[in-house]
Amino acid sequence: MRYINTPNFDHKQSDKIGILLTNLGTPDAPTPKALKRYLKQFLSDPRVVEIPRVLWWLILNGIILRIRPRRSAKAYATVFTEQGSPLLFHTQAQTDAIRTQLQQDGVENLVVDFAMRYGNPSFDSVLDNMFKQGVRKLLVLPLYPQYCASTSGSSFDELAKNFIQRRWLPDLRFISHYPDYAPFITAAADKIRQYWQQHGQADKLILSYHGIPKRYLLNGDPYHCECYKTSRLIAEQLGLNKDQYMTTFQSRFGREEWLKPYTDETLKSLPAQGVKSVQIFCPGFAADCLETIEEIGEENKEYFLHAGGERYDYISALNAEPQHINALCQLIKDNLQHWQTNNSTDRAQLASLLQREKQETT
Repeated sequence: MRYINTPNFDHKQSDKIGILLTNLGTPDAPTPKALKRYLKQFLSDPRVVEIPRVLWWLILNGIILRIRPRRSAKAYATVFTEQGSPLLFHTQAQTDAIRTQLQQDGVENLVVDFAMRYGNPSFDSVLDNMFKQGVRKLLVLPLYPQYCASTSGSSFDELAKNFIQRRWLPDLRFISHYPDYAPFITAAADKIRQYWQQHGQADKLILSYHGIPKRYLLNGDPYHCECYKTSRLIAEQLGLNKDQYMTTFQSRFGREEWLKPYTDETLKSLPAQGVKSVQIFCPGFAADCLETIEEIGEENKEYFLHAGGERYDYISALNAEPQHINALCQLIKDNLQHWQTNNSTDRAQLASLLQREKQETT
């Protein structure tokens, strides 16, 4: 096997710590061609779809990739802006803000960047660039507060896939989840509280998370429990009782049972129960994307109003808001403890020793 080497390596180069933020990804453009390329990579991941590979290959290539790209392109076209995909520019803004904040906090010798699990910028391209800059210790933070095999687990798979090709591996720390991290919970609760101060409080707060097949839960995935834990902690900070909020799950796909209650069916049923106004917040999303803007912000709003609801508010994700950035920076610093960032003195001594040995042998 030919390994990825480090050309022109300099022993005098100062070691750096890399902070790699990761998120799901986005197509490069809202076009059928770009969507087909993106969906093929996404839906080919065995972490995402856990059914026999041969059967799924036939379904994916024979049916889904013939139909879904055009339909998905229309949806993406409604959320793309001059800045591009919302998930892309929000993640870029988060990365820039975290870099600035950590520098202001005195954390030195850092390389802060982000990669997308599917699409661009890819893990491979970003890791190559970080290692060329001297990163020898790497902290990876997938921006998924609640662990799920198909998100955080898949991110680790892609990282490992890159690492097994490398001659020199960095020291590695991987933050697999943070569903109960106090600064994150406070940032989410304060976001909702600030919205209430400006717009008033609805009859019910719905905390909606991306769904997964129930089978994953039964096989041991902790995602379901971590979502409920996040909801409970946010509700406690807001002083809500059990009748004032709900946890639901959105975006199911296929015919098998997914985690319940389903967000769309819940919204269709609430008006008949006397709930005429709702506010929805998605604590599993660090940044707004197609799913929050279009599915939650528009599609589910129509369901609720058509069923007799009178008021529907989507409370946007935390994105690059200062309190969220502070929470993520604190999480990063908590996980950086005891890592030294500069071994230049040791490297210089080693380089000097190698030079002397070379002179002695000539």
